Amino acid sequence: MTLPDGWTTRRPTLDDIAAILAVVHASDIASVGYPDFGADEVEEVLRAPNFDPAADSWLAVDPAGEVVAWAYLENPHGADRENVEVYVHPEHGVPAQPPLLDLLLGRVVERAAAAGREQVRVRAGAIPTELRYIALLRSAGFAFVKRYARMARPLTAADARLPDPPPGVLIRPLRSVDDADLRTFFTILDAAFQDTPDYLPQTYQRWRERLAVIAAPEWDEWLVAEVDGVAVGIVQSASDKTTNAGPGPSDGDARSEGWVRNLAVLREHRGRGVGRALLRHAFAIYAAKGRAWAGLGVDLTNPTRAYDLYTSVGMSASYEADIYERTVSAAG
Repeated sequence: MTLPDGWTTRRPTLDDIAAILAVVHASDIASVGYPDFGADEVEEVLRAPNFDPAADSWLAVDPAGEVVAWAYLENPHGADRENVEVYVHPEHGVPAQPPLLDLLLGRVVERAAAAGREQVRVRAGAIPTELRYIALLRSAGFAFVKRYARMARPLTAADARLPDPPPGVLIRPLRSVDDADLRTFFTILDAAFQDTPDYLPQTYQRWRERLAVIAAPEWDEWLVAEVDGVAVGIVQSASDKTTNAGPGPSDGDARSEGWVRNLAVLREHRGRGVGRALLRHAFAIYAAKGRAWAGLGVDLTNPTRAYDLYTSVGMSASYEADIYERTVSAAG
């Protein structure tokens, strides 16, 4: 598949963040009713481990010189599963979607061969309303595998009061300058997610490489839960998503939102209120900073019943996203 006459592709740089974000926001508004991606998140993609913006990403440019689409690979773990994403401006960039997907799949073949893998799994996400993109994915051999939900909860002044944790549980901030505490944090995160179907093993060093590209982490929002002095759970927060609006088409005002990137509790300590205590503590910190919302994403097939926990603390789904998958051979 080729681009229309007069259209070109080029590689993105950090100078393109504003142009990329304009495309992503237009796509978000068309599919879910509000922008749900921030400049920090674009930068994280472009600076992620195991990603080369000069080889693993493309911009499509129309004859007027405007960036109308962005495509990239994502595989920070260096695992045998690649994620592909193609954002197009719904009014100007749709013709770029098929050729950009072709370029991504070709690059997946190259990366698989370079890594010595016979084949890799490739995933792509789509909002259920993105019918054209879903049809394209299916025609390219992708099949539906699961659904995620984007959860949100409004915060009030009352949420700013730190709640009392269950007896024997202490919630404290991560000691970010202490390598031993960072290693404990990572160990809990890695161990807890081994119970999920999509677990991908990673090393502490690779995790630290991912942390290095996060813009100005607010460490007081990264929490550790201790039971009788032993760390058993964590919350990893993301930067304030100030560009968001939402959570639906009827609520279009920009908002400040605290984002729970990861919540993890060791298996033997689940069902005792540790996860709920971590969430409520995070919500209190967000609210005290004036954030109007708390948000997170959840795999609806998660066997730990994470969705039930999130609804129990007042969160609800703003929208859902489907994951499609296919296998690609290194031989192309």
